[in-house]
Parts: sequence; C-alpha cells; structure tokens
Amino acid sequence: MMTAICESLEEVRTQIDRLDRQIVALVAERGGYVKQAAKFKKTTDDVKAPQRVEQVIAKVKSLAGELGANPDVTEKVYRAMIAAFIEAEMAEHARLAGSASGD
Repeated sequence: MMTAICESLEEVRTQIDRLDRQIVALVAERGGYVKQAAKFKKTTDDVKAPQRVEQVIAKVKSLAGELGANPDVTEKVYRAMIAAFIEAEMAEHARLAGSASGD
C-alpha cells in the first residue's frame, strides 16, 4: 500500500478522515453479512465459533504481513471487532429464535 506523503498535520488528518469513512463503510457491510449468518446458525455456540475466530485472526495477520500493516495492531482490532459482532449476532440469533417459536 502506498501512503501519500503529507506536508502538514491537517493533510494527515484529512487522509485519516477519508480512510475512516471507507473503514466504517466496510464495517457496515461486514455487519450485514454477520447479521445474515445468524439465521444459518442453530446454537449460541455456533455463533461464538471460537475455531472460526482463530481462523479469521490467522488470515488477517497473514494479510497484515502481505500488506505492510502491523500484525499485532491488526489482531487487536480484529479481536475487538469480532467480539462486538459476536455480541450483535447473539442478539440477532436470540431475536430469530424468539420469532421462530411464535413469540
């Protein structure tokens, strides 16, 4: 990845703001898929899926190495994001289970 050379703190902040917009858009898109995944999972253990979490962590750490990102930062960001998505998916799973039982 090529990082633009900035001439001021304002330029740095402008670039970070531009990236934040893209990152949040991608988080929103990822969240849409997480929400859909809830309907395919039968139990809360399926939602938590610790083996899948570790697969994702290994994959993104490898990607970090390929793309020049800090693997430790990438892992921490992904662990936090995945934990938050699991919490949201658990709520969606519970909502779907409640509506399936006629509540």
